Amino acid sequence: MSVEFLWGGRARPTRGPKPALSLERITDVAIAVADAEGLAAVSMQRVAAELGKTKMSLYRYLPGKAELVALMIERAIGEPPVLRADAWRAALTEWSELLFAAYLRHPWSVDATVGRRPLGPRELGWMECALAALGAGSGLTGAERLDAIAVLAGHARMLAQQSAARLDEDEMNAAMAEVLTLHGARFPQLTAAMRETAAEGGQNQAFTFGLDRILDGLEILIDRRRARS
Repeated sequence: MSVEFLWGGRARPTRGPKPALSLERITDVAIAVADAEGLAAVSMQRVAAELGKTKMSLYRYLPGKAELVALMIERAIGEPPVLRADAWRAALTEWSELLFAAYLRHPWSVDATVGRRPLGPRELGWMECALAALGAGSGLTGAERLDAIAVLAGHARMLAQQSAARLDEDEMNAAMAEVLTLHGARFPQLTAAMRETAAEGGQNQAFTFGLDRILDGLEILIDRRRARS
């Protein structure tokens, strides 16, 4: 797959008729299809039909679907955020929340950003933003800083994927409650936790709870490293 489309290396023709389409227009239509029907519904044929063009006409602009999906990711995730917070923990909290929101806006992007693939400037810019928030002065090694960002992004991805699959906590609890009504004696700890949650609340906090625990662990490690130095 060529990465020139991601990094602005494709020169625009200076002669000949004005192009009827643009990469931005093609990408926006592909995103609209994916938002409505999922990534599997996106094909060169389908996008061309939505644009009122032939499939072959799209090949004037990009080589194929792989390049199209890469452009979709870049356009959907958007420019790296400008974080308001200065302290590393607050900044990474903001970063994680913004990434989670981006995944929720475009659920197909969770699957599209898995596996070996070329990376564009916006996606790398998000990583750069998070690493800058954590800071080289954290005392963590380069590998640890990268792993920290990977864990935060993975947490956002997992919860967004569950949300896209409509596996929210309320539905899960309802399904478990139905089974536990008949078989609760076999699972006393689960039954007790479910009853306590029903009485005291606290549902649908998995993203915030998990994010806070990840950052708690990072804070302990950072404080330990700084104490040694």
